[in-house]
Amino acid sequence: MRLDIIHKTVNDKTYTSYLIREAYRDPEGRVRHRTIANLSGCDEQEIEAIRLALKHKGDLAQLGNLREDLTIQQGLSFGAVWTVFTVARRLGLVQALGDSQSGKQALWQVCARLIDQGSRLSAVRLAGAHAACDVFGLDTFDEDDLYANLDWLAEQQAAIEDRLFQYSHPDGKAELFLYDVTSSYLEGVDNELAAFGYNRDRKRGKQQIVIGLLCDEAGCPLSVEVFAGNTADTATFASQVRKVADRFGGGAVTLVGDRGMIKGPQTERLQAEQGEFHYITAITKPQIETLLTQGLIQLELFDEKLAEVMDPETQVRYVLRRNPQRALEMATNREGKFQALNEFVAMKNSDLAEHPRASVEVAMRVVQQKISKLRLSAWLSVSSDGRSLTLVRDEAALAEAVRLDGCYCLKTDLLPQSATKERVHDRYKSLADVEWAFRSMKTAHLEVRPVYVRKESRTRGHVLVVMLAYHILRELARGWQSLNLTVAEGLQELGSLCTSQVTVSGKPTLHQIPTPRPVVQQLLDAAEVTLPQALAGSGSVVYTKQSLPKERKSR
Repeated sequence: MRLDIIHKTVNDKTYTSYLIREAYRDPEGRVRHRTIANLSGCDEQEIEAIRLALKHKGDLAQLGNLREDLTIQQGLSFGAVWTVFTVARRLGLVQALGDSQSGKQALWQVCARLIDQGSRLSAVRLAGAHAACDVFGLDTFDEDDLYANLDWLAEQQAAIEDRLFQYSHPDGKAELFLYDVTSSYLEGVDNELAAFGYNRDRKRGKQQIVIGLLCDEAGCPLSVEVFAGNTADTATFASQVRKVADRFGGGAVTLVGDRGMIKGPQTERLQAEQGEFHYITAITKPQIETLLTQGLIQLELFDEKLAEVMDPETQVRYVLRRNPQRALEMATNREGKFQALNEFVAMKNSDLAEHPRASVEVAMRVVQQKISKLRLSAWLSVSSDGRSLTLVRDEAALAEAVRLDGCYCLKTDLLPQSATKERVHDRYKSLADVEWAFRSMKTAHLEVRPVYVRKESRTRGHVLVVMLAYHILRELARGWQSLNLTVAEGLQELGSLCTSQVTVSGKPTLHQIPTPRPVVQQLLDAAEVTLPQALAGSGSVVYTKQSLPKERKSR
């Protein structure tokens, strides 16, 4: 649509017409023009106002200096929150959480976890700096609303996970599941799920919670469950079997877990379940030694690229492989320990020479303790010749200890016609995707810790928020893989894109979206996100009940 000025001369007199016109194509593809309105009866000021309005119809900010009651100021941060919201909608998170205020608050908690990790109080403050209420359609809320929202998330977790599963798996079933557990230590002692247990973070004296993550074959999380901190890994397995059977199954199902997860009792549990359940796991080195002793497998098979043996009695298949890189790492590590012990023995010999009253027996005991601590006692010991200590290597025992370096053996009850040895091997290696998910959720970006809640339901809701945020993180990482930045750096760049707030007579009318900088536009294009031209203000505000100045000590 445009304003055309047409001059026509008749009998030496010039007539001027002002027409609002538009171009279109006729059925034959030729460009035609049609007149929408004739403004010839308007005065010059009205014509100029209409001309300016049409010229700047896509950028009202250019008109800001034409009216004294119209002002333009920097609005809220928009780029990061719009990007995260768009990706969440594409992944089905918006649909899974629903359009109620509780669902929208939960979605904001998920997105806030990506933009800036922190407590519910920090999420409220973040909403005050970002256009959260305008983008998500949120009503006014405070931190107490978000704490209550964690309770809602815990109650609705199964339904949310089911809707998300249906969105990502339209056929309603999956054939293979990856499962692993981790732990997260707590700073306080008041969490209802906190307990002392095997601490993977090696934090002594810290209580913890145990987190189990169930993923599909592609490594996409389907469900997360929080257990008490003293729960053994194998004790979490039964609930996952029930979950798969009742909610995510529908046919032949295979569960993949590491050697500490799926053991004898767990395989028996799968066989006892109704339906067709299978497993893929790995066995320990002592179990490999037992198979070698029984003659079921031979050491030479590990030198093949990928070998397979089936137990004729149990119909269990074993897939064998030696990882040369891992074997080299183990040999290098072993030699490094030996050299460190040599230096330690040299230091002890120097002490014995300088201190005649020093006990040789005590020095030998200290060296032997260090050998045991480094797990070298199978082939290394210490002896004395007068007041001099010497390390003694048992070459035969060393050869026995290194023969399985880099060797691993997978175990499955899947028949060869159901899965080749290559597929069994690849599916077990997919557990690395779960490990990557744990790293992202625990420390790398999403930071499940610190856990700023104490109630059991809110702890479960908090961990669910982190898992849902990982869905978005995973998608952004995939889209930005070719760019030289992390997801955190990308969101920080997007956060610099703010709206331009147009205000008329002191009342905000709309939020205009400016043209992004090239680097921001590159991030948006890679994430397949399109910005709107303007954003209507919802009028909702957020507030916190706590005041930071009251918490700060005067200096």
